[in-house]
Amino acid sequence: MQNLTEFPGNATSHKSLSVIIKVCVVIPFFCVFLCCIGVMLHIFASHRQFLDTSRYILFAYMLINDTLQLLSSVLLFLFVMGQVKFAMVYCVPLLFISTATFQNTPLILATMSLERYVAIFYPLQRPAAWRSDRIWVIVFSLGLISCTPPLIDHAIREHDPAVDVFSTPLACKANVVNSSPIQTLFKASMSILFFAVVAVIILFTYVRILLETRNLRQDGASVSKAMHTVLLHGFQLLLSMMAFTSPITETLIVLHVDWLPQDIAFFNYFCFMLIPRFLSPLIYGFRDQILRGYIRKTFLCCSKKVKPHIRGKL
Repeated sequence: MQNLTEFPGNATSHKSLSVIIKVCVVIPFFCVFLCCIGVMLHIFASHRQFLDTSRYILFAYMLINDTLQLLSSVLLFLFVMGQVKFAMVYCVPLLFISTATFQNTPLILATMSLERYVAIFYPLQRPAAWRSDRIWVIVFSLGLISCTPPLIDHAIREHDPAVDVFSTPLACKANVVNSSPIQTLFKASMSILFFAVVAVIILFTYVRILLETRNLRQDGASVSKAMHTVLLHGFQLLLSMMAFTSPITETLIVLHVDWLPQDIAFFNYFCFMLIPRFLSPLIYGFRDQILRGYIRKTFLCCSKKVKPHIRGKL
C-alpha cells in the first residue's frame, strides 16, 4: 500500500500545518516580549530619575534597539512563511534595519560596560561624554557606526540587470538580496570584528575592576555590583553570539535527526535569534533592584484596576 504522505494533497496539508505551528509559536512569544519592553519603556518615560542616569539611558536604548531588531526579524519571518514576494526597494530597508540593529547590540553592551568602568574609577570627576546630558552623543555615534556596514554592504552589491529594483518580486531574504561572495565575506568580517572588539572591552573592564577592587575607596557592595554587571554584559554578548552557531547546529541536527531544511532553519531562528534577544534585556531589567520595584508596582496597579472591573460584571 502506498504511504499516504506521498500524495500531493497530504504533503501540502503537512506543510501548511507546519507553517501554522511556527507562526503560532513565534507571534505569542513576540507579543510577550513587546509587553515586557513596553512596561519598562513606560517606566523610563514616567520617572525622571531614569533619564538623569547614564546607564539607564543606555539600557533604554538597548531596549529600543532590540525591539526594532525583533520586529524586523519577525516581519521577515512572516514574509518567508507566507511566501510573500515584493520589490527590492521595499525589502532592502527591512534587511537594513535588521542588520544594523543586530550589529548595534554588541556595541551597546560594550558601552554599558565602559560606563560602569567610568562610574567606578571616576565617581567624582566623570568625563563629560559619560554624563547623562551628554550620553546622547555616544548613543548617536553607536547608531551611526552600526549603520555603516549595511550601507557598505548594499553599495558593493552586484546589480543583476534582469532584476528591476522597483518592480521585480523577490523573496525578502538576505541570501537572495545580498548573494555575492564579496558581500558574504564582508558581512562575516564585520560581525567577527564587532564581537571581537566588544569581547576585549568587556574582558578589559571586568579584569580592571577585579584587580583594582582592593585599592578603591568605595564600599565593596557597589564595586561587587559593578563586577557582576560587567559579567552579565559578557553573558549577554554570548547570547548574541549564539546567532553565529547556526552552521554548527545545522550539521549536528542533520547527523542525528531527519528534519526538513526549513524546520532546521526555524529551530536555529527561534533558539539562537529570538530567545537570546528576548532574555538579554529581561535579565538585565529584572536584575536591577530599582527597576524591578517599579515593574512590580506597575503590575500590581494593573491587577487592582482589573479586579474591580471583573467583580462589577459578576
